[in-house]
Amino acid sequence: MTKQDTPFQPENDKIASEARTAYTPALFDLRPPNSAIIHGDAREVLSAIEEERFRCCVTSPPYWGLRDYDVEDQIGAEYELEDYIQSLVVVFRGVRRVLRDDGTLWLNIGDSYTSGNRKWRATDHKNPARKMQYRPPTPPGLKPKDLIGVPWRVALALQEDGWYLRSDIIWYKPNCQPESVKDRPTTAHEYIFLFSKSERYFYDHEAIKEPGVAPNTWRNRRTVWSVPTEPFSGAHFATFPPALVEPCILAGSERDDEVLDPFFGSGTVGLVCTQHQRSFTGIEIKSDYIKLAKKRIVGIQI
Repeated sequence: MTKQDTPFQPENDKIASEARTAYTPALFDLRPPNSAIIHGDAREVLSAIEEERFRCCVTSPPYWGLRDYDVEDQIGAEYELEDYIQSLVVVFRGVRRVLRDDGTLWLNIGDSYTSGNRKWRATDHKNPARKMQYRPPTPPGLKPKDLIGVPWRVALALQEDGWYLRSDIIWYKPNCQPESVKDRPTTAHEYIFLFSKSERYFYDHEAIKEPGVAPNTWRNRRTVWSVPTEPFSGAHFATFPPALVEPCILAGSERDDEVLDPFFGSGTVGLVCTQHQRSFTGIEIKSDYIKLAKKRIVGIQI
């Protein structure tokens, strides 16, 4: 295997061993070649990947205080909001290092409300994977029932850390889950932020044009994307809809490029990359999710 074919150059034996195991083609059939799923913490694995490897990164990190992955020091389980934001700044600083200079980051992240200083969380029967048994305290400066603004706090922190914040895209969910609230609208959207590593970067606007108002016309993609959520039978948690990931990958990369997802989950980014002849590297901290992703991606018929 040549250096060009190697997914990364490990800096310590632990990461090297995990990386080689995940990359071994005999474990499961991944197409196209040079794709890999790596079991580990993104903060550690990214430090072992060679610089300027990937054309783009498409990802959705764990939301703050939502789900327990049963992993020590997991992102999303920080007691303080600022610690969560700093954890993501560190991860995406590592992502910026391994992106090509013309690379982009497409980041999906959801919001939440303050707990009113309740320390417990009722069982969520509609989303049984939400196992976090506690609620983080209300962040300083906020009040009970405040919308926290997590996506924008993260986006501005990444901007301050050196990223170019290029666009805020609204993911509108026409089939959003109903809410029992009577004092505000039902939440039916999340954000996707487009960041770039440099002032000038690769963005294929032709690949994601949308229908225009007049018949048989096309226009530049707008910033509100209507994409229904999709259940995945193998998972008991919300997954990236492929239709949401597809325009990010088509605009941010070309055929045979390499795409990164440091929070791989059930593998939607790998699924879409495989369908569009891109290689991918996915990093996932929970082994059960890696099993789901392998099964999902190997089942593709090209």
